Amino acid sequence: MMTTPLALFVGMPGYQLSASEIAFFREVNPFGLFLFRRNIDNPDQVRRLCAQFREAVGRDDAPVYIDQEGGRVQRLDNGNWPSFRNLGSFGALARKDIELGKRALRLSTLAMGSMMAELTIGSGTTPVVDLARSGTHDVIGQRAFGDDPDLVIAMGRVVIDAMLETGEMPIMKHIPGYGRVTVDPHFDCPVVDASIEDMLHTDFRPFIALRDAPWAMVAHLIFTRIDPERPASVSPSVCDLIRRDLGYDGVLITDCLTMEALKGTWPERVRAALDAGYDIALHSQGDLAASLAAAHAARPLTEESLGRIARAQARLGTARVDVKALHAEVEQIFRENGFA
Repeated sequence: MMTTPLALFVGMPGYQLSASEIAFFREVNPFGLFLFRRNIDNPDQVRRLCAQFREAVGRDDAPVYIDQEGGRVQRLDNGNWPSFRNLGSFGALARKDIELGKRALRLSTLAMGSMMAELTIGSGTTPVVDLARSGTHDVIGQRAFGDDPDLVIAMGRVVIDAMLETGEMPIMKHIPGYGRVTVDPHFDCPVVDASIEDMLHTDFRPFIALRDAPWAMVAHLIFTRIDPERPASVSPSVCDLIRRDLGYDGVLITDCLTMEALKGTWPERVRAALDAGYDIALHSQGDLAASLAAAHAARPLTEESLGRIARAQARLGTARVDVKALHAEVEQIFRENGFA
């Protein structure tokens, strides 16, 4: 009888699974694998790695995800694949011509989605729908479309729809919003003191408007008016706000729990995230001992989470496009409109 997977994504260190890693995956059955540049060499190698993981856990549909937003956050960037523009570039084009911006973004997203599908990677964990203000830390910056909620909503919708069309799982980031952070959560814990009412009219708006997105990734930051003690990713109060006030009922996965915004041991963080009510914990540090500790702290996916995952999977299409042709068309659009 097949056991229910753990509510956990983990990473691994290299281009292929060792015998010890295969045994680990077979024994603990984490729901998914998260890849980084350290795991990426060439297309055939990536496909073999994904197949190794799926064979080890005994699930042909086990998800393998990666950060592939475009710009500085794209892991498929070693010269074997086209280099995609950041979302901020599409936001700038859309401010000049909204329909052209949306068209270019759709073409780029279809190309990126088809590229990942060919590698059997199931998501690029995009779009970023945080608001990027003048004072927002550069950890967001050009990863976001801009500071206008309406434009962010329109462009986020394009990415979500195009990714679904190609069979890639869109994951909107970073709910309920990194737009007011002034420090990098990789190294410190951001604190936001804005009122909930203010946030509902600004930073929360894209997440509310796009609440039909199948997956969302939860931010590491403290909202003092919601939970003054715990970062969002380990806060039951913030999870309740996302579900109730933002109306979001898709799959909620945390941002990587090894970031310095959080306190406690890594297993304690995994346990706290799941205790808070989130569907899946992301622990993408690739060391086998660390992954084993995270797995021991995790628990099987709940029936509720499994239902959300199934509903998300049912929305995936199978469209494919000519990646190089569409990428070239997008670059031509930018050149014709005065962008380098």
